[in-house]
Amino acid sequence: MRTRNGSKEFVFQALALAVIVVLVHTAYELIIRPRAMVAMEQAAEIRETQPDVDVPQSLAVILKDYEQEACFILLFWALASMAYKGKLLRDDLGLLRREFIEVEEGKRILPVDARDLSRQVQALPEDQRSALLPRTLLAALHRFESTRNVQDVSETVTQICLTEGERQESELSMIRYIAWAIPSIGFIGTVRGIGLALSKAHAAVEGEIGPVTQSLGTAFNSTLIALCLSILLMFVVHQLQLQQERYVLDVQDYAEQKLIRHLHVTREARAELAG
Repeated sequence: MRTRNGSKEFVFQALALAVIVVLVHTAYELIIRPRAMVAMEQAAEIRETQPDVDVPQSLAVILKDYEQEACFILLFWALASMAYKGKLLRDDLGLLRREFIEVEEGKRILPVDARDLSRQVQALPEDQRSALLPRTLLAALHRFESTRNVQDVSETVTQICLTEGERQESELSMIRYIAWAIPSIGFIGTVRGIGLALSKAHAAVEGEIGPVTQSLGTAFNSTLIALCLSILLMFVVHQLQLQQERYVLDVQDYAEQKLIRHLHVTREARAELAG
């Protein structure tokens, strides 16, 4: 993936978070919590009139608490961030179908040709030139021009791709933190729900178990939703990481097939370099 402007990505993430907070909170206040209150009132009436009837729990009741709202906000924020990275990756994958260095089969690239080929890559627009593939080709050509050693060029390509892989790994650290934070928030809801249930234990002793079961529902529902969202998020993270790793390997293979195997150093060049 290309080297990005960190401030630009930060602005996108900040705006995405603000929009997601507003949308999710609005959905909770206008849709989920009102429906949950209606469902809970209807369930209470049914239990009073028909105690033996098993009342199914509404989805709105499962989602109504603040911990679930926070989990959804974090989930959508992480997905927005990954969508941003995925768009850049898709644009970079398109560069693999282009011929940046046109070399006929059987033709050799000499050190004196490296400068002209470098100018072709440098003539690309800035947004394309900053991608991994043009950067790798440009560094390889500069290395070949200066050292006239094919092995050095191969090592340069390998090192650039390894560095890119490490950079991609570090950029996913925030998303992995969110994937860890979501179940943690669910556990906070569990602790809160159990605490509320314990505070209403006297009502259960007197025969009113409704408040206690409602608090326990808060405890278990928050953990259930958090774990489900965490599983979903980690699946998307692994898919993105897989695509990024494949892209780096494809760039390395592109450089090998389109450039490195055509490089050639004459005996005179070797003698001049040795001298």
